[in-house]
Amino acid sequence: MVAVLIIAALLIIAVMVYIGLREDRNVDPLQERLAQYGERELPDSLEEVELSISFKERVLVPMMKGLARIVVRFTPQKQLEATRRKLEIAGMTTDPSVFFLQRIVFTMLLGIGGAILGLVIQKQPFLNSMLYAIGGAAIGYYLPMSQVNSKIKKRQTEIIKALPDALDLLVICVEAGLGFDMAMGKVYEKWDNQLALAFGRVLREIQLGKLRREALRDMAARMDVPDVNSFTAAIIQADQLGVSMATILRVQSDQMRTKRRQRAQEKAQQAPVKMMIPMVLLIFPSIWIVLLGPAVLQVMASSVSSVF
Repeated sequence: MVAVLIIAALLIIAVMVYIGLREDRNVDPLQERLAQYGERELPDSLEEVELSISFKERVLVPMMKGLARIVVRFTPQKQLEATRRKLEIAGMTTDPSVFFLQRIVFTMLLGIGGAILGLVIQKQPFLNSMLYAIGGAAIGYYLPMSQVNSKIKKRQTEIIKALPDALDLLVICVEAGLGFDMAMGKVYEKWDNQLALAFGRVLREIQLGKLRREALRDMAARMDVPDVNSFTAAIIQADQLGVSMATILRVQSDQMRTKRRQRAQEKAQQAPVKMMIPMVLLIFPSIWIVLLGPAVLQVMASSVSSVF
């Protein structure tokens, strides 16, 4: 009975964490609420305002944040900072404490699930069931981080692909007479990808008073892409030394085009090696069956007839 109650409580916590994290739309709830009330009349009472909020915002999210604050008390600060950096590179706005709570819930749920699978379903001895539980807990602990790593790789790939075209647009805008900040604004207006969103954040930080070089360094740190690091370093150096920004951008654009062509050539050289594995495992056996199958059947038939 106690085990059933524990499992039920963990399932409720898991549902809360999932509901709290699945709608991470990078939207400010305050701005969204103000936009909603801008289109309707003023509410009659505070109770009406509270009831207009969704159940997730009124109950689930505060409970989830309360549990996350408890988790933070027992989590090393260095590990929290490392997790915060990974989430930032992945482009996620999830709080590190909530992410740790998610990992703990998944670890406990999959660990208990593995134990139930071993003891109840598979009818395994206690030690073997503990191995199931340890395996499930390990999967639950590393699964959220593997998802974050996958998002990091996907985001960095998208940035690398978009950078040469963005540099070309920056070159055109700067040579047409726009400043570098306005050229970044044009990229932000025209495109809707991770690089354009990063440029938009840099512009907002500059408007709030941050120096351009600091905003660019922070952007490069949030991406952790070598091409972006070299681009921001060149822009910062040109800004400090007074070099023509159009010349620097054109040189950077040519370099990025060359790097992209080299990456394409590298992948083309790797293609035959990667194709060898499915060919050996899938295509060659089928060809052997088609070519050698009739001969094998004939040999088997002749051997049977010779015996009788």
